Amino acid sequence: MNNLQAIILGIVEGITEFLPISSTGHMIIASTLMGINDNDFVKMFEVVIQFGAILSIVVLYWRKFLPGSRPFKELLNFYLTLIVAFLPAAVFGFLFHDLVKQMLGSVTVVAVSMLAGGIVLIFIDKIFTEKGDVPEEPVSFFMALKIGLFQVISMIPGVSRSAATIVGGMTQRLSRKQAAEFSFFLAVPTMAAASALDLLDHYKSITSDTLIPLAIGFIVAFIVAMIAVKAFVGYLTKHGFKAFGYYRIIVGTILLILIALKVNLHML
Repeated sequence: MNNLQAIILGIVEGITEFLPISSTGHMIIASTLMGINDNDFVKMFEVVIQFGAILSIVVLYWRKFLPGSRPFKELLNFYLTLIVAFLPAAVFGFLFHDLVKQMLGSVTVVAVSMLAGGIVLIFIDKIFTEKGDVPEEPVSFFMALKIGLFQVISMIPGVSRSAATIVGGMTQRLSRKQAAEFSFFLAVPTMAAASALDLLDHYKSITSDTLIPLAIGFIVAFIVAMIAVKAFVGYLTKHGFKAFGYYRIIVGTILLILIALKVNLHML
């Protein structure tokens, strides 16, 4: 991987991490187009730079995460809620780690997931209609656990962790904005754990030559995600999911057609 490829993947990650269109799926597509998807370092790189994007949430919502910004009891409850929501993914990730890693290189899995997820998003706004200016209720432990179960679905490349957890939040009667923000918060422990595991598995692939692209991708993903998050929350609150659903269907359909025609996707 060269520095330009690292920048491209960092931009893709930063833009797509918090949109319900699957950052993992888009990075698999991008790395395939660049002909670097069959590389163990690249697979580790894609997970680690996701954590770079996630750190933007800690910066943007620092009052939620840092001691002293609110009462200790409230802060403790916030972290306990995230832990409860994180547990299902931790358990399933541990049990099916190898299977998930195998799927990460499959463009076909991404294409099918993009298409199926797009169909769901087109109709999701009609299923869960906004109730106007209703006061937000805190996320309970039981609600968090059920949202966490939705996050498990996103282990399939192309499903989108953001989409799965936001929809999970809406099933618990959260507003689109509150569901999106809880999805952001939940991403912090989830991607921290995923990044740590990948670093432990592939730390030997980090050399003086690979460290620079990894750092570049991490920083680019962080900066781009900072810009993308606020725009996404505003758009989602006003317009909902339909545009993202159509986008997913278009991308998924194009990929399936190219796969069926046996087009070589290693174009760049």
